[in-house]
Amino acid sequence: MAKKIKDPGIGLSSDKLAKRFISSDGSFNIKHINRRTSISRSYDYLISISWLKFFCWVFLGYVFVNSVFAIIYVSIGISAITVPTGSLFGDFLKAFFFSAQTVTTVGYGAMAPKGVVFGVISSIEALVGLLSFSFITGLLYGRFSKPKSSIRFSKRMVLREHNGNDCIMFRLMSRSTNVMIRPKAEVTLALSQQTEGAKYVNNFYNLKLERSQITYLPTTWTIVHPITETSPLAEFKREDLSKLHGEVLILISYYDESFTQEVHQVHSYVLNDIKIDEAFVPAFHYDDEGFTVLDHDKISETKVYNSEK
Repeated sequence: MAKKIKDPGIGLSSDKLAKRFISSDGSFNIKHINRRTSISRSYDYLISISWLKFFCWVFLGYVFVNSVFAIIYVSIGISAITVPTGSLFGDFLKAFFFSAQTVTTVGYGAMAPKGVVFGVISSIEALVGLLSFSFITGLLYGRFSKPKSSIRFSKRMVLREHNGNDCIMFRLMSRSTNVMIRPKAEVTLALSQQTEGAKYVNNFYNLKLERSQITYLPTTWTIVHPITETSPLAEFKREDLSKLHGEVLILISYYDESFTQEVHQVHSYVLNDIKIDEAFVPAFHYDDEGFTVLDHDKISETKVYNSEK
């Protein structure tokens, strides 16, 4: 009988409608409510969001700062900067363009502040601009230097016979051309099961792998869990696996040459996504010159498995 292990950090309580713990993109399916936020945490947010969102925030911040100072200039009197247009919107545009020149310290020379008040305000804006661009530069460096794993997983697991046993398999590869050094895998099965009191609890089992670590990974790695008598899945029939409220939790760690440190990535599969009696097709072949050609589009491609061959 399979031996349960301690909670890996997800919690023992469950529910009939509980969703998977880890989504397909590697993030945890957790909704935070009543969470206190602070300005200091904005750095973590801006480092982790996508590039599109990041540049949208930069653009919105740029427009906001220039708009605020443009309103100040118009309120005081734009005549101290340039000749008024006679239109509020026209004056705002001129003040906005002057603010953009000031905050970026470009200073084309067509408009210049006159008087002490405008001089003080434009000086403050120049300081705000220097600090803002320094902050953005730090964010750009942080986004490029932050260690990020580049692992790509197969879309589904497969179940087929291998070495005399039914085995659950999934495949992974590197998205980049860098070779993963000493990649290792930790795989945990989480089963949400109903107790006698009609409550649902999570039970966790360590899935023993055929190989949990390799030296390096230049192509693909198919991770195999043999369903032997010690496996937590041994008590279930293969057609019943898809009916279980279970999830396979995966942690992959390896040394990345680009960041010169160990990086990690989490992933998961739900049991009802298993393809039975299918096998992964080879994702690489050799060309006429003897080079290994790795096809990234074949990471999830499978075919019907015939055990007689």
